[in-house]
Order: sequence, then C-alpha cells, then structure tokens
Amino acid sequence: QVQLVESGGGLVQAGGSLRLSCAASRRPDSRYAMGWFRQAPGKERMFVASISRSGDSTAYRDSVEGRFTISRDDISTDNAASTLYLQMNSLQVEDTAVYYCAAARGSFIGTMPSEVDYFGQGTQVTVSS
Repeated sequence: QVQLVESGGGLVQAGGSLRLSCAASRRPDSRYAMGWFRQAPGKERMFVASISRSGDSTAYRDSVEGRFTISRDDISTDNAASTLYLQMNSLQVEDTAVYYCAAARGSFIGTMPSEVDYFGQGTQVTVSS
C-alpha cells in the first residue's frame, strides 16, 4: 500500500519555474517505480515523466524533455518513505494542468494511466501568458 501526497503547485508566468514534490509513504523495504502524469481540463490524463525503481533510469514525454527533471529521494529514517520531485523550468501555458504523482509495483512505470497502481490527489499548476 502506498499513499502519495503532492505539493508545490501554483500560479506562475510563462518562462518561470516550479518544483513539485510528492511524499510517498510505503511499506518498509518496498520501493516502487514512480512518475508524474497531468490532466488538463477536458483532456485525458497523460504521462509526463518517470523514474525507475532503482532511480537510475528516467523518461519524459517529448514536449517536456529538456525543461523538466524528475528525481527521487528514498532515504528515510524508517525506510518507509520516498520523495519524488519534478523540477519544471521554462514553463509554457500548455503545461497548465493538474499534476498527479504516480507509483507502480514494477521496475518501471508505464506511460498509460492504466499501468499505474497508485495516484495522488493532484496539485494544480497554472501558467499564465
């Protein structure tokens, strides 16, 4: 069982930056592949970025490649928590969406929402022109 809580969303002007965080509580000694998805009004939820369970492999959708960076920190005192980050630079109006933290039991997370085992509640990112 994993609980995901996102934070860091907000309103920013185009060209600005935001850093999203996701606090993931999990069973001790269990780790998950993690990622970020986003959903704009009237559109389907879509893949943004992922990081492997080991943390040594990342993937991005084409439109955010080079602007967004995903990272994770699995160090915790009780070995039962991870923190996922998404550094977003050079934000564009098209990046406006609710951003969801995601976790999957495998070594990698898929690009389809149906391949995700857990989603957080989401955090709103609004980019103004």
